Amino acid sequence: MELLSARGRSVWERMKASFWYEALKKKLPILVWLPRYSVKWLQMDLIAGMTVGLTVVPQALAYAEVAGLPVQYGLYSSFIGCFIYCLLGTSKDVTLGPTAIMSLLCASYIGHDPVQAVLLTFLCGFIQLVMAIMHLGFLLDFISYPVIKGFTSSAALTIGFGQVKNILGLHDIPQQFILQFYYTFRNIYETRVGDLILGLTSIALLVVLKVMKDSLAPTDEDAAVVVKVCRMVVWFFATARNAFVVVAAALVAYACELSGTKVFTLTGKTTQGLPPFKPPQFYEDTGNESLPFSEMVKDLGGGLAVIPLMGLLESLAIAKAFASQNEYRIDSNQELLAIGVTNLLGSFFSAYPVTGSFGRTAVNSQTGVCTPAGGIVTGVIVLLSLAFLMPLFYYIPKAALAAVIICAVVPMFDYKVVKTLWKVKKLDLLPFLLTFFMCFWEIQYGIVAGIILSGFMLLYKVARPKLEVSDHGVLVIVLDSGLNFPSAEYLSDMLYRQALLVSRPRSVILDCRHVSSIDYTVVNEIQDLLQQFRLNKVSLIFSGLRIVILEVLLAADLKGLEHTESVEEALQSLSEHHIVQEHDQSLC
Repeated sequence: MELLSARGRSVWERMKASFWYEALKKKLPILVWLPRYSVKWLQMDLIAGMTVGLTVVPQALAYAEVAGLPVQYGLYSSFIGCFIYCLLGTSKDVTLGPTAIMSLLCASYIGHDPVQAVLLTFLCGFIQLVMAIMHLGFLLDFISYPVIKGFTSSAALTIGFGQVKNILGLHDIPQQFILQFYYTFRNIYETRVGDLILGLTSIALLVVLKVMKDSLAPTDEDAAVVVKVCRMVVWFFATARNAFVVVAAALVAYACELSGTKVFTLTGKTTQGLPPFKPPQFYEDTGNESLPFSEMVKDLGGGLAVIPLMGLLESLAIAKAFASQNEYRIDSNQELLAIGVTNLLGSFFSAYPVTGSFGRTAVNSQTGVCTPAGGIVTGVIVLLSLAFLMPLFYYIPKAALAAVIICAVVPMFDYKVVKTLWKVKKLDLLPFLLTFFMCFWEIQYGIVAGIILSGFMLLYKVARPKLEVSDHGVLVIVLDSGLNFPSAEYLSDMLYRQALLVSRPRSVILDCRHVSSIDYTVVNEIQDLLQQFRLNKVSLIFSGLRIVILEVLLAADLKGLEHTESVEEALQSLSEHHIVQEHDQSLC
C-alpha cells in the first residue's frame, strides 16, 4: 500500500511539474526552442547577430540625434532589448531598439533632457507591462490602417527633412517642422561645403550599395569559388553599408583633423564606457530649483499615452508581418510583455523608449536567423562598442549620420497608399490626410485627430446600420449588422415613417439573420414599437433570429412578440392572419 501510495504521489508530482513547466514555457518562450538548439542554428544566429550589430551601432548613434539626445544614449537603448527579447520574445526575427519614429516621438516630449527621457522609458515600460498583464492589447485595434500610414508617412518626411540641416552643416535650427522648414531655407546661404559634399556622397554610396544588394542574384551551386567569394564580399558590404559609410566618413574626418583642417561638423565628445546601473530619477535638479516627480510627469503629458501605444503598435505590426512571411505564429500578449519589460529595465541603463525596428528585423530575417539568440550577439557588439569605441565616435561627421537616417526613413513614405485608398474606399482618405497634415504641426495631435475621426466613422456605421427595404405586400426590412443603442432611435424613426405614419399603416417583417448583438436600449425601443403596431392593428414580426438574440427578447417578456424562422414563414403567417380578419369582417 505504501508503495502504491508513493507511486501515486510520484505520478501526481510529475503531473504538477509538467503543468507548471507548460505554464512557464508560455511566459518564457526560450524554454520552447532552447532544448532543440543545434550547431547549425548557432552558426546562423552568429552571422545574423553580427550583421545586425554592424547595422544597429551607426543607426543608434543617428537616432539619438533625432531624439535630441547625446549619441551615447542611442547605444544605451540598443543592448538591453537584445537580451530581454531572447528570453521573452516569440518572434525569431524581431530586434528591439531605437527607431526613427520612436526617436521623433520622444523628441516631442523630452526637450533634449536625458533625465526626462529615462523617466519616460520607465513609465512607458510600466504602462506597457500593465497592458500585457491585463490583456489590453486589443486597444491597438482602434488605431486604423489609414491613421498608421498617415503618421508614418508624415514622420518619414519630418525625420528626413530634419536631417537636411546636418547635411548642410547648419546650426540653431528649431525642431518644430514648420519653423524648421522656414529657417533651413532662410539660413541656406550658411551651408558648409564640406558637410554638403560628404552628406550627398554618403547618401549616394548608401543608395548604390542598397541597389547592389537588392540586385544580387542567388548563387549557383556550381559557380566558381571566386564568384562565391566576390558575391559574399558584395553582400557583406551592402548589408553593413551603414557601418561602412560611417567608418569611412569618420576616417576622412580624422585625417582632416590631423592636418588641422576643420572641414566637417563632428559628433564631438561622448561619454565613454558602459552606462551605470541605477534607477531613473524621479526628480530633477535644474540648478535653481528641484523639479518634483509630478511636474516631470506633467511635462511629459500626452507622451505617456502616445509613446507606449505607438511603440506596441510598431513592434506588433513588425512581428506579425515577419511571422506571416516566415510561416510561424507569435503570441501578441507575450510580445507586449517583452517590450514592456525591455523598457522598464532599460530605464535602469539610461535608455530612451524602444520598439521593434523594421529595417533591422528585415536584415535579421534575410541573413537567416534561426532563434532570438541572434540578439545576444547583437547586444554584445553594442556593449563592446560602448566599452572600447566611444572615443572614436568623436570623429563621426553629423552629415554621415544624417545620410544614414535619410536613407532609413525614405522607404517609410508610402505614396502608393493614397492611390490604394482611393480605389478601395475613398472615405478612408479622410483619417489618412488629417493625420498626415496634422502630424506636421504636432505628432500627438495628428495621431489623436486621426483616431477620433476613425472612431466617429466607425460609430456612424453602428448608429446608422444599412437597411434593405422591399415590398411584398408588407414591408420586409433586412438588417445587416448588430442592433446597439446608437441605432435604436434610427431604426424606430424609420419604422414609424415607412409603416405607421402613412395613410394606411402596414405590417413589417424584420429580417434579423445578420443581427449578432442587441442591448437593453434596443429591447426597450422594440417594446414601444410593438405597442404602437398593436394600436395601429398591424404586425411587427422578427424572422431569422439567432438563439442568443431570441433568448434576450424572450427574457425581456415583450408583449405581442412574434418571431419566425424565415421571411417566407412570416409572410405566410401574415397572409393567414389577413384571411382570418377578412372572414371575421364578413361574419360581422
